[in-house]
Amino acid sequence: MNKDKLTPGQKALQINLDARKYGTFAEIGAGQEVARWFFHVGKASGTVAKTISAYDMAVSDAIYGPSDRYVSRKRLQAMLDLEYGLLLERLDKSLGDRRTFFAFANTITTKAVSKAGQEEGHGWLGIKFQTTPRSAPSTIIIHVRMLDWETLRQQESIGIIGVNLIHAAFYQHIEPERLVGALMDGLTSQRVEVDLIKFSGPAFCGVDNRLMALQLVEQWLTEAAMFTADGESVIPSELLYKKPVLLERGSFRPLTNPMLDMMERAHEQFIREPALQGEVPVTMFEMTLRQLQVGDAIDHRDFLDRVDTLGALGKPVLISNFLRYHRLVGYLSRQTQKPIGLPIGLVRFRDVLDERFYTDLAGGLMESLGQLFKNGAKLYVYPSLDKKTGKLTTVENLEVAPHLRHLYAHLVENKFIENITGYNPEALRIYSGDLMAKIKAGDESLAQVVPAPIFEAIKTKQLFGWRSRVPVGGP
Repeated sequence: MNKDKLTPGQKALQINLDARKYGTFAEIGAGQEVARWFFHVGKASGTVAKTISAYDMAVSDAIYGPSDRYVSRKRLQAMLDLEYGLLLERLDKSLGDRRTFFAFANTITTKAVSKAGQEEGHGWLGIKFQTTPRSAPSTIIIHVRMLDWETLRQQESIGIIGVNLIHAAFYQHIEPERLVGALMDGLTSQRVEVDLIKFSGPAFCGVDNRLMALQLVEQWLTEAAMFTADGESVIPSELLYKKPVLLERGSFRPLTNPMLDMMERAHEQFIREPALQGEVPVTMFEMTLRQLQVGDAIDHRDFLDRVDTLGALGKPVLISNFLRYHRLVGYLSRQTQKPIGLPIGLVRFRDVLDERFYTDLAGGLMESLGQLFKNGAKLYVYPSLDKKTGKLTTVENLEVAPHLRHLYAHLVENKFIENITGYNPEALRIYSGDLMAKIKAGDESLAQVVPAPIFEAIKTKQLFGWRSRVPVGGP
């Protein structure tokens, strides 16, 4: 542990000795692991107004209202709202002029074995708090996956991350990026994953939760984070649970007509798959951190511009650390057992078959392909047109290394790989090399290269440095 970082006990004691902080701890599931720290270090009477653990479902419903799922964002929000409201109702008149009130809550399920198989430990934690006496409250909500095998260690990790959340909310709320990193003090990514964080309220009026989702991935609190087209942070299961998924990855700077054509044609073929049984798949876009880099760093403004253009198409966005497709499919397979479709351009498809990218895997290319296709995933390959020779390359005439020809034939014959048909031939003639030049020049011909909603978003919001041309005779 970094010597400059406080231990959970030191953090809890600092809060206990801060005469301004006073609140409630409400915990469901893995015991009162967070409140325990504040009692353990002493001086808890300076901080703890009440602790409660409504463990029985009927008792929980009687207090917080009925819920279909007890370990859910909805239940956590109900706990925070009720407990914070009770604090003000009971204590604001006597203490409100000199105290900042807070309500901390969590609802947790530890790892268990059920008839459906092994279920991982996960949970929701949140804090609703004032920054100054009688100010309007602000809220931070996180979702965690607990990766330890032993229940006792999962409970321990919840106690630590809960203390970290409370301490960071009080003392680091003016630096949200630093607050995100502080959540993992005393923990490792092998024990806990934080795959969602949401800030709201006056303390965070300038915070964009999409950037905070990016921070979770940048700072390795999680391998992937997701948000809706509206920018709402979600955990994967909220969108993907038991649903087929069609996902296209790219840099999207911005998305072009060929990329949209690839998604739409793949969608047409995907929904005809017998395994879908008529279900409508979730269609979404994904960017890796490497694809977000401009030079050696990630430009946050550029990232938001990309997200705004994708949002114009009404699709969810995933940001991840997955460089290889088999790791992406492994992640999606944790959320759903339904089919997964991956539209992919032919150039990138060549990389999937390139053995040089898998030298760190014991099984090399074979191991990667085994993980990629083991759960019913399929690649829908978009053809490529050589602008110099006019040659069209498809799945059927793609040249592969001689020693991989039988393997490749096996993948094609068994329909792990499928050619995208019905594509727009004109889209193949569009190349994106000069897109940024067109955007920065305010070139209206961009409308012929990118989808109409994206063109309008770029113009209206002046994304990627768009500068509208001044009319002749104008100012």
